[in-house]
Amino acid sequence: MKSVIYNALAQKEAQELDVEPVGSARSEAFVKAFLRRSLPRMSQQALEDQLQRKAVVLEYFTRRKRREKKKKCKGLSARQRRELRLFDIKPEQQKYSLFLPLHDLWKQYIRDLCNGLKPDTQPQMIQAKLLKADLHGAMISVTKSKCPSYVGVTGILLQETKHVFKIISKDDRLRVIPKLNSVFTVEIDGFVSYIYGSKFQLRASERSAKKFKAKGTIDL
Repeated sequence: MKSVIYNALAQKEAQELDVEPVGSARSEAFVKAFLRRSLPRMSQQALEDQLQRKAVVLEYFTRRKRREKKKKCKGLSARQRRELRLFDIKPEQQKYSLFLPLHDLWKQYIRDLCNGLKPDTQPQMIQAKLLKADLHGAMISVTKSKCPSYVGVTGILLQETKHVFKIISKDDRLRVIPKLNSVFTVEIDGFVSYIYGSKFQLRASERSAKKFKAKGTIDL
């Protein structure tokens, strides 16, 4: 095999290919240099073994680029959101009239959710839907509470947290009503649903997966 590789071309073949014939020594030196450039990772002994035993497959080796780990963007923590006061409603924005379009959107959302609020619609079905629905924009009233000053407060629900409702009333006052020890009513198209705040201490995002059990009586 080695003698074939380094064998000089015949005069006739050199003329046909239009190349200048070189001696076997120069041919051997050229082949070795070419293989060293083409296969830089292989030792001289390994190259000799490749030449003697099988055909050489020339490959081009490239350096593998290291994949940089993408940094995941972390959201703000609850403490940071409080410090930045992201969810605070500015006093100049505390206007009842500004949120009436939100209430209209909420009513349409509930009608679509309940497949249309018809007179023969079962109240239990509406109650079950409302318990898991998004209440932002609902017209909500406090009917019972251990704090008498909360009773009778009515307005549009602007924000709901785990423990409180933030309601804007018609006198443009933003009121914070704790859910604990309070009973609320939500009215839409003549249907009235009751919300027992003590059993409703969940975030809005958590209620969609919550299973509410029907109970005969619930204390404040």
